[in-house]
Amino acid sequence: MTEDDFMIRLSRDEVLVLSDWLHRMMGTADFDELVDRDRAVWSPLYRISGTLETSLAEVFRPDYPVRLQEARNRLLDALGEVGRPTGDV
Repeated sequence: MTEDDFMIRLSRDEVLVLSDWLHRMMGTADFDELVDRDRAVWSPLYRISGTLETSLAEVFRPDYPVRLQEARNRLLDALGEVGRPTGDV
């Protein structure tokens, strides 16, 4: 790692959920249109997505959907009320 590199530490749950989300979002019209507003963002997105995908053996396991949902639940529990709709629209 050089002084120009930057490291982000994520929990296994965060990696599972983010990898799944990027996999589902990248290539969709809405996501691509948003990122295309600042095309330079594609570079780090591709690197993050590729790094996440190659570090996850879980995606090949038959119980991957269960593991992903359990990870999502733990992250949502940890968030508490952060990001929840208030109901007052």
